Amino acid sequence: MKKVFRLIEKESVKFAQLPFFEFLVNKSIDSIQKLSFAPCFALLIVGYAYLNKFVCLQAPTVNPIQYIVNKQIREEGNHSIWFLKDLQDLFNQFLNLTNSLKFNLSAQTVICRKTIYKLYRRTFQINPIYKLLAIDSIETISNIFLSITAPVAQQLKVITNREYPSFANLHLLAENNHNIDSSETKNFIATMHLAEDIRKQSCKLVNKTFELFIALVDILINFAEEYKIKQLLTRSFDGSNFARLLCGNL
Repeated sequence: MKKVFRLIEKESVKFAQLPFFEFLVNKSIDSIQKLSFAPCFALLIVGYAYLNKFVCLQAPTVNPIQYIVNKQIREEGNHSIWFLKDLQDLFNQFLNLTNSLKFNLSAQTVICRKTIYKLYRRTFQINPIYKLLAIDSIETISNIFLSITAPVAQQLKVITNREYPSFANLHLLAENNHNIDSSETKNFIATMHLAEDIRKQSCKLVNKTFELFIALVDILINFAEEYKIKQLLTRSFDGSNFARLLCGNL
């Protein structure tokens, strides 16, 4: 298992160097513009919550790895709620239900939809060890993401006097305090011996998971750079322009 963990660490180092994160730390870009990818991100957040609840969770269980997976999923329970609240505070004034549905089925969100579909396919009715490694890879990706969005959320809080917990230190702290990150659990998992075929399949799963999220953040940065959200936020109009801007063609 230690070899698989080293692979996750290696992939995370490469992931943290993607242009998306350079965009998020660029001081010349407004904080609201940096988080303008959020609507594009919504299906992934909600879809991942349902993936955990309906695919990865299996209870009751006597399998120690599945028990760790179950505990992780339960600890993640309120994170999608934080995101939906942040999305409402940031953009809800511009999109009604119909336009929201159009946007969620548009070309801008197709990668988010495909990411969830592929994660479903790779985690449905599989060995709990594969579920655990998929979750651990995504948690590592999430920690990289949050460590960079937290300062952005703090900057935006100063401007709007609102908290944005799904992008902020609150979320990052919660991620770092999961049971799966405890030294006891980490040591238990790390000392597991994997048969060669399972190890190879585990490494393949880790690589595929990172590939999915590399493709995703490429779309997010393109979205954030293309749509000048601040200009829209400072204009007085009924939101239809924003809806057309986002939705494009189905």
